[in-house]
Amino acid sequence: MQGKQSPDTAAHHVVVVALENVLALDIGIPLQVFGSWRDGPYRLTVCAERPGTVPMHGGPALSVVHGLDCLASADTVIVPGYVEPENPSDAVTAALARAAARGARMVSICTGAFALAAAGVLDGHRATTHWQYATALAERFPRVSVRPEVLYVDEGRVLTSAGVAAGLDLCLHLIRRDHGARVANQQARLLVAAPHRTGGQAQYIDLPVRPHRSDGLTQVYEWALSNLHQPLTVDQLAHRAGLSRRTLIRRFHAETGRPPMRWLLDARLARSRELLEVGELTVEAVARHCGLGTPANFRALFKAHVGVAPSVYRETFHSASGQLIPAPPAE
Repeated sequence: MQGKQSPDTAAHHVVVVALENVLALDIGIPLQVFGSWRDGPYRLTVCAERPGTVPMHGGPALSVVHGLDCLASADTVIVPGYVEPENPSDAVTAALARAAARGARMVSICTGAFALAAAGVLDGHRATTHWQYATALAERFPRVSVRPEVLYVDEGRVLTSAGVAAGLDLCLHLIRRDHGARVANQQARLLVAAPHRTGGQAQYIDLPVRPHRSDGLTQVYEWALSNLHQPLTVDQLAHRAGLSRRTLIRRFHAETGRPPMRWLLDARLARSRELLEVGELTVEAVARHCGLGTPANFRALFKAHVGVAPSVYRETFHSASGQLIPAPPAE
């Protein structure tokens, strides 16, 4: 499988490496972004360790013509994500390492970061991957500075991204780097995609509000979640649970991995995200519903923990239900 090639031999050569069980959406992104130019500045090649039929997760098998030898002429190498990432073969890691050593730009989407890390390409660099695999990446490759909270990381010759949408953001970022905002925005319009999301924006990670297992504190969690607009304290939670303050703190740590007040903050932020997604509340009303204080305090906390302003988050996820939710009365 191969995208259109420009007749201009000076076109920037993008090589996409299809590992076994490559994720269909992940590999589709660079094929669409770099393979859809009629007479554009990019020439796209798809390669595999063993040319022929390559299994793909989430779609039909790929028919790949080229082998790893085409990495020798790549200007940019892109490794899309693949299922349950294990280290690829020695042949793949050696080819990736050689491409990086001669100066090719090395890029990964989602779990493709594991292949770059196995090749030593990410050593000493900041990098990211899908948040579900960030801990595994950091544990397996301690020389990599894993940033699980961001959409993508640009380290110059080495760039990594989180999941599917972040991979699209990163590919558009590459065009912006190569040819400026105008060309990148034109391609984004053709793809019906947002023209620019900065890499430092947070991945929209589900906050673990309700623990998977609760040893007797279920009613306390549910009560707190029903009263987030109130100024809750650790002493109130302990009284509700019939425990000492010290015992409650220890139990919260055991069940949620965080102290009670941090758990409350996560719960409030999760609730604020829900309200921003489905309603038309003002920022002041959302802050009051969730017990996050003044609008200024809410904006600061939301930006610090989610990575974008509440207004940006609403624009991204708002379902436009038109429902108006009144703010609770001030205490």
